[in-house]
Amino acid sequence: MNPGKSKNLIYADRIAASPVREEALDVMIPLLGEGFGNPQSVHMRGQKAAEVLGIAREQAAALVGAKPEEVVFTATGSEANNMAIKGIARGRREKSNRIVVSAIEHLSVLKPAMTLKKEGFELVTLPVDGDGLVMMDSLKEALEGGAALVSITQASTEIGTIEPIAELAALCREADVPVHTDAWGTAGNIAIDLETLNVHALTLAGQNFGGPPGAAALVIRRGVPLRPIVEGGVQERNLRAGQENIPAIAGMGAAAELAAGELDRRARDLAPIRDALISRLPAAIESVVVTGHPNRRLPNHASFCIEYIEGEAMLLLLDTRGIMASSGSACTSRALKGSHVLDALGLDAATAQGSIVFSLGMENSMEDIDFLISELQPIVSRLREMSPLYKKRK
Repeated sequence: MNPGKSKNLIYADRIAASPVREEALDVMIPLLGEGFGNPQSVHMRGQKAAEVLGIAREQAAALVGAKPEEVVFTATGSEANNMAIKGIARGRREKSNRIVVSAIEHLSVLKPAMTLKKEGFELVTLPVDGDGLVMMDSLKEALEGGAALVSITQASTEIGTIEPIAELAALCREADVPVHTDAWGTAGNIAIDLETLNVHALTLAGQNFGGPPGAAALVIRRGVPLRPIVEGGVQERNLRAGQENIPAIAGMGAAAELAAGELDRRARDLAPIRDALISRLPAAIESVVVTGHPNRRLPNHASFCIEYIEGEAMLLLLDTRGIMASSGSACTSRALKGSHVLDALGLDAATAQGSIVFSLGMENSMEDIDFLISELQPIVSRLREMSPLYKKRK
């Protein structure tokens, strides 16, 4: 049986968490037992751990077209984003005190940027169009006079839009400004080549492509000034102190190698299912807004705002039917706040409350789409009958 799939369950929340690949578990389990060791130790167990760490570094680098020595392992994607934003900005403060980010960044980019603003940095937030694409002219304007750092997500996990990072990064390189991109949602889902993207730093996390939670990385080019935010040891090029989580990192490496070999098949198999959901759901239920770009989007991602109802209520009722999805970012869905991403698209607050996101895996099928829509229709009808907004519309 495929992980994440059982007879009566449809798991469509891969952006939040993915099942760990069996091949990754096979690598991890021995390291949790007799295979333990600290890679800083000179004895045989330590050297074995160092060897495992080196293999995983090569595997993670290969997934994104980087060099192994450019990979700095962290515990989470959020930590990697914090390291990039705070570390690079502080490392370049003598050149500029301006930070540039897009309006649809994950909170692990926006919150550190706000922290730096309190430290005296100037924060420039780039607007996006109605499909979630960063506006080139706005970036050009923001780069006038220089910047310490630009950070633009490669793809928003909330709306699935894939940004033209290479073109945006080219503008930054002309201005001699380093670029960071959060590739949490793209690594393992679409082909990534660090050279082609033209960025200086990139975040990826193993749990989005079949690795375990607890292992992620910041890929950062040598020569990019970065001040560490976790100090106290020489690990990871002196950029991130603390003993590495060897079992989790090894699992991430194994999953990265598997994901790299499956990219073409994932796009071929998942894009038609995604497209069917995007076309059929608005046809089956009235007043549904598709969010994100119609073409430039993650192959496994479909997102909507269903008007006159609240997203969390939909999720709870879908869960009783064995369907698991999300409403916005997993890091914000429990915050009971409006989505800053949907707000940036220009959607009103009432519409944005009906956000629902489906992120698919290889175990999902067209039959799942049939079942999902058939179950969602009566749920929406039930919730709308209780909605004062819907009654007022009628």
